[in-house]
Amino acid sequence: MTVQLGIPTTRPAVPAPRRPTRQLKVGPVGVGSEHPVTVQSMTTTVTANVDATLQQIAELTAAGCDIVRVACPSQDDADALPAIARRSTIPVIADIHFQPRYVIAAIEAGCAGVRVNPGNIRAFDDRVGEIAAVAADHGTPIRIGVNAGSLDRRLLAKYGRATPEALVESALWEASLFAEHDFHDLKISVKHHDPVVMIHAYEQLAERCDYPLHLGVTEAGPALQGTVKSAVAFGALLRRGIGDTIRVSLSAPPVEEIKVGTQILQSLGLRPRKLEIVSCPSCGRAQVDVYKLADRVSAGLDGMPVPLRVAVMGCVVNGPGEAREADLGVAAGNGKGQIFVRGKVVKTVPEDQITETLIEEAMRIADEAAPDGAE
Repeated sequence: MTVQLGIPTTRPAVPAPRRPTRQLKVGPVGVGSEHPVTVQSMTTTVTANVDATLQQIAELTAAGCDIVRVACPSQDDADALPAIARRSTIPVIADIHFQPRYVIAAIEAGCAGVRVNPGNIRAFDDRVGEIAAVAADHGTPIRIGVNAGSLDRRLLAKYGRATPEALVESALWEASLFAEHDFHDLKISVKHHDPVVMIHAYEQLAERCDYPLHLGVTEAGPALQGTVKSAVAFGALLRRGIGDTIRVSLSAPPVEEIKVGTQILQSLGLRPRKLEIVSCPSCGRAQVDVYKLADRVSAGLDGMPVPLRVAVMGCVVNGPGEAREADLGVAAGNGKGQIFVRGKVVKTVPEDQITETLIEEAMRIADEAAPDGAE
């Protein structure tokens, strides 16, 4: 019997199929159950500074961002939207609070979408018809973004706090106002800083509508805390097929949000995997500095053009087995490292040559995987 070693060519699907939704087009990007789950972030620049905002959008695009959101709190920001929407490499969504006139301005500026938080837009309910008409004319989808921190006062009075039921009722009420004007190009988010509350809110919302859902744990915190909260919440929902686009909210540079979001989707099999480093946590058995070695290998292989799982292991207990099951790996110890390629030992090198050798072998694998004539 032949045993296939190395990473499987296919990965198990998410346990549940995607929840069926309406389909939207955010610029050229499809959002909904018939399209891949997309990753979003939000610029931290002053939107009125067009060059700085476009530079950050370019950085986000390079990191794998599919859709970007820009803040529009002032008239200067609204005036900058046409140039940003026209020159951006990915669809731009305008984030609007407080002033309904900026919603109209963003749509007319050519933004691919608009996010509104009805809870803090003055007299929003009275402007829905006007907004729906302009959005329909331009083919612009709208995200109803309900947040725990800015929930409609009427719902706070009714429920006492931002419960899952309050968040869902707010979102569905605002969606019904658009439906009265025969506008249905909506996606909805019901964000909360507590992942448990957030999960319950999205579960309830998923049962009561067929709009695409944008997932987010709002104000998730610094990088480590926010990553854990987002991974827990997104994993719980996405494994049930709930969620069509995500934003990891971190108190960190926005590129880090894209890295985390991408990794979450890759881990669930919802996005093609790229470079994956399998490395041991180290222990008293380790005979090499696994932390430094893993960091050097990861940095040296950043931007690999082909999917690759690389095992960086520091002892003889689990090292050879993990290295054998990866595309490429090393089991290090006693001042040297055994280099594995697709399950077979190809060479043994001194410890100071491990990183260089792994990079060389990775490049060879990439060259072999490239189509004839490709570079």
